[in-house]
Amino acid sequence: MITVLRLDHRLGRDTRITTHVCLTARAFGADKVILSGEHDKHIIESVERVVENWGGEFQVEYNEKYLPVIKEHKRNGYEIIHLTMYGKHVEEIIPTIRDNGKDKLVIVGGSRVPTEVYELADWNLSVTNQPHSEVAALAICLHYIMDAKELDITYDDGKMQIIPNNEHKEVIKNS
Repeated sequence: MITVLRLDHRLGRDTRITTHVCLTARAFGADKVILSGEHDKHIIESVERVVENWGGEFQVEYNEKYLPVIKEHKRNGYEIIHLTMYGKHVEEIIPTIRDNGKDKLVIVGGSRVPTEVYELADWNLSVTNQPHSEVAALAICLHYIMDAKELDITYDDGKMQIIPNNEHKEVIKNS
């Protein structure tokens, strides 16, 4: 089980980036996203529509406070992975993370991440030590964790499905 925790969503300011965190988490093999911060029912409804239309079992939840979420997952044996440009490089750590069989909570930061998150994490992980997008970091991290298997994920229960095509868009609607 891979759960992504998005810290400190802010209404009006973070809508697009938080939506992209959710879509990236789903597309790259996570099972669930938990949103913290300000409640945004529109993002939750939007992601639920994506799941309804495109298939899969992906879930999106809201929990205002993220520290209790992190502590609960840690108590339940999850490996806590905090994505930060200050962390150890993903390619150095990923074999240990990928091959240990533990469920994972991947933390994607918000405006300012407190020291306690760094201390609770089993891994403070970076994809680069330069400023970058949390969406890019999530995609790269999940790609490594999934060992590129997310590239082959298909959902037969969706209402729509893309047929890869080099010349034009091809979408079929399932009945």
